[in-house]
Amino acid sequence: MTRVGMAKARAIEDIDPTPLHPIMRAVGLEKDYLLPDRTIIRVLNDISFDVAEGEFIVLTGQSGCGKTTLLRILMGLMPASQGDLLVRGERVKGCDHRRAMVFQAAELLPWRTAVGNVELGLETQGVPKAERRATAERLLDLVGLEQAHHKRPDQMSGGMRQRVGLARALAVDPDILLMDEPFGALDAHTREALQAELLRLHEEMRKTIIFVTHDLDEAVLLADRVFVLSPVGTLADVIEVPIPRPRGEPEELRTKKAFVDTRYKIWRSMKSMEGMTRPRVTADEGDAP
Repeated sequence: MTRVGMAKARAIEDIDPTPLHPIMRAVGLEKDYLLPDRTIIRVLNDISFDVAEGEFIVLTGQSGCGKTTLLRILMGLMPASQGDLLVRGERVKGCDHRRAMVFQAAELLPWRTAVGNVELGLETQGVPKAERRATAERLLDLVGLEQAHHKRPDQMSGGMRQRVGLARALAVDPDILLMDEPFGALDAHTREALQAELLRLHEEMRKTIIFVTHDLDEAVLLADRVFVLSPVGTLADVIEVPIPRPRGEPEELRTKKAFVDTRYKIWRSMKSMEGMTRPRVTADEGDAP
């Protein structure tokens, strides 16, 4: 395939300290799309990083930079055009129960109760009914839905549905939890409540989390490191969040100098990349990403 000529980001070893025992390793991930006019656009370009077990990573960047595409590749929902992705040293070849995903819309089954929706992944694993029911009820309690076990989605608020989606993802006990702007469609009050809830769950469960958001406050509040994607789909910056855990109440954190300074650092990084656009090339005959 004709390669798309693009300026590379800084060498990953210069911006991304390698954890001693990464749970996930991405090496040279690229994603190309063949458009109807027979041109190729490269959405992700030479993405490499390591994620340590228990780390909270946030992916951010301007709209259209490839955040959701990258997350879907990390989940195994779509293949990369080039590059390798490994979880615990094994090459990812598709979806499996080592990773679970929470989407922006909870996508619950409308005919099932909260318990029934959380049980879904366990059913596919063949877990006995009594065991999966106990797991579902425990996790619903953990995300604050003690009184909603038997409610259907149409009887729940948006925030409640997202809590069910989170419990459903946790039910299969994944090594890595992937979250695609899960609070983006919620009102400010509900969003802040769920951010605090996610901080608490991360402290208790120590799950590895990779979380997509365009909200810089949310990025600093949640992350250990923030990965900034450029408009041309490179990993342009990796920014450490120098706020120790446990982090306490979100409203207090937002007043801290470290919070304000880190938010500005991310904003400045994104601002420096404004105006960058992806080039397109004409596909060779019979070529496809």
